[in-house]
Order: sequence, then C-alpha cells, then structure tokens
Amino acid sequence: MALGKKKTAVRREPQFGLSASLAGLRLSPQDRVAVADDDKPKRPKPARKSSGAAPRDQKPRGGKAKSRRKTGGWLYRLFYWGAVAGIWAVLAVVGVMIWVGAHLPAIQALEIPKRPPTITIVGIDGSQLATRGEMAGTNVALKDLPPFLPKAFIAIEDRRFYQHFGVDPLGIARAIGANIAHRGVSQGGSTLTQQLAKNLFLTQERTMARKLQEVELALWLERKHSKDQILELYLNRVYFGSGAYGVEAAAQRYFGKSAKNVSLAEAAMLAGLVKSPSRLAPNRNPDGAEKRAQTVLGAMAEAGFITDKQAQVAIANPLYVVKPTGAGTINYVADWIGEELDDLIGQIDQSIMVETSIDPKLQAVAEAAVIDELAAKSVKFNVSQGALVAMTPDGAVRAMVGGRNYADSQFNRAVTAKRQPGSAFKPFVYLTAIEAGLTPETIRQDAPLDVKGWKPENYTHEYFGAVTLTQALAMSLNTVAVRLGLEVGAKNVVRTAHRLGISSKLEANASIALGTSEVSLTELVGAYAPFANGGFGVSPHVVDKIRTVDGNKVLYARSADQSNQVIDPRSVAMMNTMMQETLLSGTARKAEIPGWSAAGKTGTSQDFRDAWFIGYTANLVTGVWLGNDDNSPTKKATGGGLPVEVWSRFMRTAHQGITIAALPGGARGGSFSTVTQAAARGETSGEDFAISQRAGPPTTRASVRPEPASGIDGWLMDRLFGR
Repeated sequence: MALGKKKTAVRREPQFGLSASLAGLRLSPQDRVAVADDDKPKRPKPARKSSGAAPRDQKPRGGKAKSRRKTGGWLYRLFYWGAVAGIWAVLAVVGVMIWVGAHLPAIQALEIPKRPPTITIVGIDGSQLATRGEMAGTNVALKDLPPFLPKAFIAIEDRRFYQHFGVDPLGIARAIGANIAHRGVSQGGSTLTQQLAKNLFLTQERTMARKLQEVELALWLERKHSKDQILELYLNRVYFGSGAYGVEAAAQRYFGKSAKNVSLAEAAMLAGLVKSPSRLAPNRNPDGAEKRAQTVLGAMAEAGFITDKQAQVAIANPLYVVKPTGAGTINYVADWIGEELDDLIGQIDQSIMVETSIDPKLQAVAEAAVIDELAAKSVKFNVSQGALVAMTPDGAVRAMVGGRNYADSQFNRAVTAKRQPGSAFKPFVYLTAIEAGLTPETIRQDAPLDVKGWKPENYTHEYFGAVTLTQALAMSLNTVAVRLGLEVGAKNVVRTAHRLGISSKLEANASIALGTSEVSLTELVGAYAPFANGGFGVSPHVVDKIRTVDGNKVLYARSADQSNQVIDPRSVAMMNTMMQETLLSGTARKAEIPGWSAAGKTGTSQDFRDAWFIGYTANLVTGVWLGNDDNSPTKKATGGGLPVEVWSRFMRTAHQGITIAALPGGARGGSFSTVTQAAARGETSGEDFAISQRAGPPTTRASVRPEPASGIDGWLMDRLFGR
C-alpha cells in the first residue's frame, strides 16, 4: 500500500445470476424499523444544558391530561360502585319483601276480619251498664257521621289520604325531617291505611319486619277497597282508650251520645285521642285532651276543612262534656258476669246482650256508701278496702261493689276474696241449736272456757254469767257460741252452713263457732237470705237473660228456682227474733231503718283483721266487709262500727218509697210469735241428734238483759264498741 493514498471502497454490483436462498432475501426486523424511521420526518432535538434544566419555552407534558384522567376515574368509580350498591339494595328490598310476603297469608285469601263479639251488659231497667270484648260499640256508616268527624282524622293523621296509594312517601319524608329537627319522634309517617292494616292484621310490636308487612297489607287494602270504605273501617276499628273501640263506642264513653251527634269540638277531641289514647283519655287527662283537640282544630283549618273562625269558636267555647268515670265499681259485676257466661252459654261467637238483675240506682248508692265512708274514716281505722253485696231474698243481686276503685284494683272482694267472717258466722251455730230443740230463752253460761288448752274470750274480757241465747247472740258473747258449738257438734254446724248456701270448705272444729273458716261475702249474704224469705235456699245470681243483639234469639233465660225449704218456718221465726235484737239493743244498734223490721249480725275476725255486717229486711239482704288486702290488722275496726254505717247509709236509701213488709215470723217488741212459743214448749221438728237443754219460761223484752251481778260495765262496753 503506497503512502498518502486513500483506501477506496470497492463497489460491488449485484449479480443476478447467482443463486440465493429465500431466507437471505427476506427483510429483517432492523430493515423494517429503519424503513419506518426513514418514513417519519425527524425533528431536531434541542441541545440539553448540562444542568439538566428544560428550556424556558418548553412546557411540561401530560399535566392536564393526567388531571383529567384522575377526575374522570373518580367519577367513574363513584358511578360504578353506586350502581352496584343500588342493584344490591334493590335485590335486598325485593328479597325482604318476598320474605315478608311469605310470612303473610296469601293475599288472595285475605279478608277483613269480622268484629269480635261484644258483650253488652244492661241493668234491670234496660240501661247499659258495661261492655266487654275486644270491640265495643256498633258500626257506623260514613254517610251517617257529621262531615267534620272523618275530616278531623284526615287533617291530623293523614292529610294526603285521598291522594296517596296506601303509603305516602312525602309524608314519610316530612316525618323524617320533623323528627330530625326535633331530635326525637314528633311525627309519624304511617297513613290511615297503614294504621288500619296494623289494627286488622298485625300485632303492636315495633320491628322492621312488621313495618314492611304493614306496607304490603296497606297496598292490598288500597287495591281491594275504595278510600271511603277504608276510612269507614278505620273509624269503626281504631282504639280510643278506656276500652272503647270505634267512634261510636268512644262517643258514648266520653260524651254520652252517639257519634252521629258529636259537635265539632268533640270530633276534634276524638281525632286527637288516636295518637295516645291511654295518655290523652279525657276522663283521665282532660287538659291534655283539650290541648290536643285544639291542635286538631288548627290542622283542620290549615287543611281548609273548616274556617279559621269556626276553629276559634270551637276552641273558645268547647261543647263537649266528659262523663265522670267514678270508681267504676260496675266493672266488678261485669267481670263476674264474664266468668259465668261460659257455664251459661259456652263459647261466644256473636255479639250478645246480657240482661241482669242489677239496679243502676242502687249500684250508684252502694258505690257512694262504700267509697265515701272509706274516704272519711279509712285512715282512722287503718282500713284500705271494702265490699258490698245487696240481693233480694230470692238471691237476685241488685248491687255489688267489689272494691274501692276498679281502676286501681280489679280484684273482686265481693266474690273472689275469702276471709274469716268472725261472729257473722254465729247464726249458723245458733240455728243448729234451735233446730236441736233450744229456744231464744234457753239459758247458757257466759263464763271462762278451756277447750283442750284453747281459751276463747269475750271482746271485753268480761263475763255475764247466765244469759239467754237471745242475749248471747245480741251481745256476740264468744264463750256461749263455743259452748253451743260443742253441744250440737262442729260437724252439724258445718252441715247447717252448707245447707243454707255456704260453698267454701269449713273446718269442723271447736273454733268454727267463732267463724275461723274463710268464706266470701257473696256466699255469706246468700246464706242469710233464707232468714229473709221464710226458709228457702237461694243461689246468688245476676244474669236473667242472654240474647243476640238483634233480639231474634234467646240464648239463656233463668228459670224460677225450685222451692227448697232449708229452714223450718218455726226456726226462721225464732232466728229472726233473735237477730232483730242485735239491731235493737246489741252490737248493730246503728243499723236501724225507719219503719222497717230488720235483723242481722256483726262480725270481727281475730286481731281486727276483718269487719263484717250482714243485715236484712223482707226487701233486701245486704252484706258489708271492710279490711285490708294484705290481711294486716286494722285499728280496732269492728263489725258494729264502720260496716254498720255503710250498711245503714245504703239500706235507708234503698228502702225509700218501698212498701213496708215484716220479716217472716219476726216481731219488734212484745212477746214472741205463737210458733216461737210452741217451740219453747218443746214442739220442735225431729233431728238426727238429741241435745240436753235448759230452757226457761218465755220472757219479755224487758227481761232480756244480763244479770247485774254479771258485770254491767262489760255490757256497756259491748254496747258502746260492738263486737
């Protein structure tokens, strides 16, 4: 190679005649890239500074694009997950509704349930005394009601009633907003249709499942019935408190009139009760009921149902007069009737009318006598409760007070309670002795007694020596009663009591003479009735007839009792003479009824726990009990005290305007009747057992006194304080 000369490249020409492989002719990837790059115009790249800073005119790439992509991605995700959540929510609601529907009867099988049977109880004069049953009152057609009555309910409970389809979304939203604003439950979102669905088909539990069932049933009601039909059903089924279901029952209960005749103010008050019937009942909370009624009137004016002037007039001059509730003692009678119905007519599947022997006037007098006397003297004697039963001599109950106040205690002390009658049981002992041959003048010793370690004493701890049976019963001498019981035998005393009508179990022991076995007031009064009617046994009763409400069918009618002579007329005469003396000079001297022959017996149980008086005329047999439910002792309350006062107050009023009649065989003053003297001569009926007697000659009223040597101070104590 020579110096200074450049090496030149040798040009090679293609040789077409040479053989070549197919692979050698193919384009390689590098060839394709090179060709692609060659096809694009190349931009000159600006030189980079050593510091790495971008030129001043160069803008950063991708800033806004990235921001747009970021914002778009967030919205996309929100929309996506919102759609997913919505789909799941719809599926959940559908699933829940399917589950709820599965727990309801088939919609096509649903029917509006019939009104449960109502028991209407009426007095002897036909007046309504009480109602029983889940529903009270009769159905009232919407067209028969004053127009403002249904409008009052719509205004305060569901103003969009005629616009919604059974469920009111706007009402629900409004209620939610109000409740949030008040931070508590101030409004409800249930429509009238929903409330009706709940009342007809559901329970009162507050759960989501029950609420969903309510919605489904409301939709069914709207499809099945017209708006007016739904409103009429609602008004006849809704609860208004105090046991009143439906507007008719509520109007009768609170205003003493039909719902057809209520005033605007009264209609507003009824509509206001639905929110909280127990709390707003006008007989318990008149101020709250009136305030709520004013709210309803304002809502009616706002809805355009009445004018502002009408609302103002109704608010300023309310026309409603709420009936006083009293102590509600007639409900004791209603409860007793309810207990008897199953035995009389069996299962009740229709509304019935029960005609009773109750005299509403006497019932009111009896209630006042018990309540007023207790109010005046309960603290003094530490007596908290009382009961009274009055019946005719044939056993028809005319009045019954089972307690001081039915609202406070529903326990019926006249029927259910059993207490020791004390000396009020002694007439059965004396009757057994009379039937064994003794007479009212028979002498027995009032002296200390020891019965196998038991030493009964008189109330004053004094003894009178020889006394007649009349004296002993009038003064309620315990030792004489125990001696008589031992003479005639405790088992025979029990038989006598059962024969006259005592149904409770009695213990046949020595203390039976002092009334240590427990009995109810009603059965004890019934057992005294034979003394008032001439010796015939009775069964205390209050139901005379049961019929359907329309009167087309009589389900029960009481038949006349068959004559059942349980006491010989001569024994009745002697017993009446002896028990009359109890009111004339004995422990019940305050029990006089002007012009009437009356007899009876007081009773006080051990430790003054019970105080009784059972007294009777030829017109009425009435018993009174006073004591404490917990059986605690009273402050020396005796049968001759407060019970006699209650009895006298009732009986004097009950006998006003009644033709005077004498007791069978009884006499007030003078000598005993001829039949009594015949008994004294020994002309008595035969008995299963004989008993020795020491009978003195018949004595006059003047001689029926304890001997002076027996302790006149004790006699005065008994007369003053009773036993």
